[in-house]
Amino acid sequence: MRKTNQTQLAAIAFSLLSATAGGAWAQAVSHQPAPPAVAPAAPATAPAAKPGVAKAAPQTVDAIIAVVNTDVITQQELNKRMVDVVQRMQAQKIQLPPAAELQKQLLERMILERAEVQLAKENGLSIDDVMLDRAISRIAEQNKLSMPDFQKQLAQEKIPYASFREEIRQEMLLQRLREREVDNKVQISESEVDNYIAADKSNKQTAQELDLAQILIRVPENASAEQIAQRAKRAEEAMQQIKSGGNFAAIAAAFSDASDALKGGDMGWRSQDRLPALFVEAVANLNVGQVSSILKSANGFHIVKLVSKRAAPAAGTDTAAAPVQQTHVRHILIKVTPTVTAAEARRRLVDLKERIDNKAATFEDLAKLYSNDLSASKGGDLGWVYPGDTVPEFERAMDALKPGQVSDPIESPFGYHLIEVVERKTNDVSKERQRLAARMAIRERKTEEATNEWLRQLRDRTYVEYRGDER
Repeated sequence: MRKTNQTQLAAIAFSLLSATAGGAWAQAVSHQPAPPAVAPAAPATAPAAKPGVAKAAPQTVDAIIAVVNTDVITQQELNKRMVDVVQRMQAQKIQLPPAAELQKQLLERMILERAEVQLAKENGLSIDDVMLDRAISRIAEQNKLSMPDFQKQLAQEKIPYASFREEIRQEMLLQRLREREVDNKVQISESEVDNYIAADKSNKQTAQELDLAQILIRVPENASAEQIAQRAKRAEEAMQQIKSGGNFAAIAAAFSDASDALKGGDMGWRSQDRLPALFVEAVANLNVGQVSSILKSANGFHIVKLVSKRAAPAAGTDTAAAPVQQTHVRHILIKVTPTVTAAEARRRLVDLKERIDNKAATFEDLAKLYSNDLSASKGGDLGWVYPGDTVPEFERAMDALKPGQVSDPIESPFGYHLIEVVERKTNDVSKERQRLAARMAIRERKTEEATNEWLRQLRDRTYVEYRGDER
């Protein structure tokens, strides 16, 4: 099963341990009036006691602070998220914004998280305990820790294991949702690949990787002139604080609507081809540490800081010219759904493999009848794949097979697979690898843009009612 961007579970673990405050990709959209700072819930006292009867101690009421479609967010949930995020930002040495601003940011992120989870459930998506436990085991392995040591590390970071486990479950759920709603719909034409390679050849002598930080003030879709003016004013306020010597990371945490806001706006190291052209052009003449002017895009207003830069090899250089082994592979995928358990999916594949082994049916015919993905119409044929093209679980099982051999049922984040290796070849595929590298870079950039647009639309159609304090 070909993997899409952002499917590495190690990255999920890193994002959770690096103060992303929930969804690694969640985008906050602040086009609705932001609620004022959330004060602690006021104590509610019981009616006056009768003479001679001891008075009951005042009890704190867990107030509802926001209604999100058919769900609610409570004061205690926001308070708990606030504590978690403050601890994580401090651990990452990120300067904290004012508490009131941080609360507003967190509430907006929680609202969009709820909307995403609701949509996932409406589409019948879920992550069962078996798949979750295996994912967490892989995270521990990738961090070179045993499960007991991994749990001790979480404890040292003051992250309860039960909470971490549920955060990973939600990350996996939202990852599946985005794959369904965004990743699988991104299309890349051959002309786009040709144009990318041509541009890359002309720029390869100056190829760089950039470490950028951003502040995004998002403008809602079909915004009125008044809304655009309000968002522009907010961008000017952020810029004024930067010019006055304010800390960029703290200002990003307070103002930015991007998913990286609570990491100080840090976008991490990226090659220029994996960044919006608008950003690359804006920082082209900046020195490290300098900040761009306010930029306007379809998503809203941006302020970009050049944190650092370094030389990087361009796609299609000699690093891609070495001989590479390719595998022609096909599979049958049975997805786990509310009506198909993991045990049932595995059992179905065991039955199908028995039919294949007994020559009662061909792999291609069974894939057309039973596989749950788009390759079914082609008999499960995924074509020629390179190392790294598929998720690790699939690749390990595929690499262990000989041509003509069919695997036992294999679990991956997508469900359960039967895998058949058709044939292998090893040759100089420099041009093919060059096109593949170009295609991957284009996909990454287009997927990020499409995800931002999808999240903006999701937030726009989400019913939100703020409660308390005259919200």
